[in-house]
Amino acid sequence: MARYTGPAYKKARRVGFSLLETGKELARKPFVPGMHGHKRQKKKTEYGLQLNEKQKLRLLYGLNERQFRNLFEDAVKMKGITGDNFFKLLESRLDNLVYRLGLAKTRRAARQVVNHGHITVNGKKVDIPSYRVKPGDVIKVKENSMNHPAIKEAVEATLNRPSYLTFDENKLEGTYVRLPERSECNPEINESLIVEFYNR
Repeated sequence: MARYTGPAYKKARRVGFSLLETGKELARKPFVPGMHGHKRQKKKTEYGLQLNEKQKLRLLYGLNERQFRNLFEDAVKMKGITGDNFFKLLESRLDNLVYRLGLAKTRRAARQVVNHGHITVNGKKVDIPSYRVKPGDVIKVKENSMNHPAIKEAVEATLNRPSYLTFDENKLEGTYVRLPERSECNPEINESLIVEFYNR
């Protein structure tokens, strides 16, 4: 299945969760899309709750189903709690870290910035959004992209960054210091439901 490129607001309303992490999508219409959306609020089954939680996380990070499933299987093979490992792998994607550093306003924009070859990791150009960054790796904007208007605008609009990243605004360079703790990831996601979904 191809990656969804339609309206983010529509998907946010479908899963009842802000995919841009701003809450704007649900401010005006906090119900599912469609002509009778506000009347169609049915009680979900256990499977429905698990599926919805999985879709929330998958759409939040902008992955297709196969990528998401493969990443989950990698998390299962790691030592420790599967749900926590899953978040660590999701947060370690290059497109996500470009977004977290404030080099793009959304994850979708971050994926485009990476795809277009504006980003280097440890001095080498990387144009694969799913590239897995390791702690200690340095993410930098290429020299000839330093004045890119979208990147500059995003950096100026970013007020805070996670503590597992350091960022030099003059060099447009950030370091992935360590893997994130679960408490530093989105608290609205119940990852145990996702584990149950894939283990059923």
